[in-house]
Amino acid sequence: MTAMPQPRRAKRKKPASLSEFLCRESVAGYMFISLFIIGFLVFTIIPMIASLYLSFTNYNILGDAKWIGIANYVKMFTRDSKYLKSLSVTFFYAFVSVPLKLLMALIVAMIMTRQSRVTGLYRSVYYLPSIIGGSVAVAVMWKQLFASDGVINSVLQALSINSTKSWIGSRDSAIWVLILLTVWQFGSSMLIFLAGLKQIPKTYYEAATIDGAGKVRGFFSITLPLLTPTIFFNLVMQTINGFMVFNSGYIITQGKPLNSTLFYALYLYQKAFTDYDMGYACAMAWVLLVIIGLMTALLFSSSKRWVFYQGAR
Repeated sequence: MTAMPQPRRAKRKKPASLSEFLCRESVAGYMFISLFIIGFLVFTIIPMIASLYLSFTNYNILGDAKWIGIANYVKMFTRDSKYLKSLSVTFFYAFVSVPLKLLMALIVAMIMTRQSRVTGLYRSVYYLPSIIGGSVAVAVMWKQLFASDGVINSVLQALSINSTKSWIGSRDSAIWVLILLTVWQFGSSMLIFLAGLKQIPKTYYEAATIDGAGKVRGFFSITLPLLTPTIFFNLVMQTINGFMVFNSGYIITQGKPLNSTLFYALYLYQKAFTDYDMGYACAMAWVLLVIIGLMTALLFSSSKRWVFYQGAR
């Protein structure tokens, strides 16, 4: 009588070590972020390095780049009056439009905190200009509104005010037309302010009311201090956008009249793609990067004095 063969025992799979597990997890993670890393290197880091090199050259796109050292940077501040004009116009635009835009956004956000059946509709309507405000169609519409035969003059004439001037053709009013367009696009800042207002506990207002504080005192003693982190965030973002403004100046005024609306980014574009002075344009771009960096650093350093966080001493 033959013995029955014994069934083979299945071999237990040896558990993976911690190092092998972490290695597999790392490979999977790098695979997921590889597209971003490649895109960041190809479309951001490499172009930045190339533009930094070209800023020290005389390069007209069609020929070879010739090394000229810091001549482009010296020319900016010593021999190019148009560059200095664009710098002053951009600073004026940023320092005027950003506070007005944030003030308008805060006022509307406080109005929107009142709950009603149509609050959602109001928020969408007020946010709409921020979505379509940067489009070419809106810029063209804005240009027609403030033309000599535009709607603005028609309304003024209906109010018995004789006005036939072209608001975008006047050196004194053209920049204000563009500032008004920016202030009109307050929707994104308004939503951020609205979120910040909702984070303020209502118990603070109830306690202030018991102590006899009115709405004005409550705004300056409770709302404004607790909203300073949101104000700071909006201020930084809108300041950066203010220094990089381009669309409105390019489409509506082309920097005219008499360079009164010649924004920095617009002049950079003209040097690069109209005059084909790409080396000079790259130098301008790096100076703009330094200016934005310094302005941001200045805002962060000043925030210690006027930004208050809940729970912070």
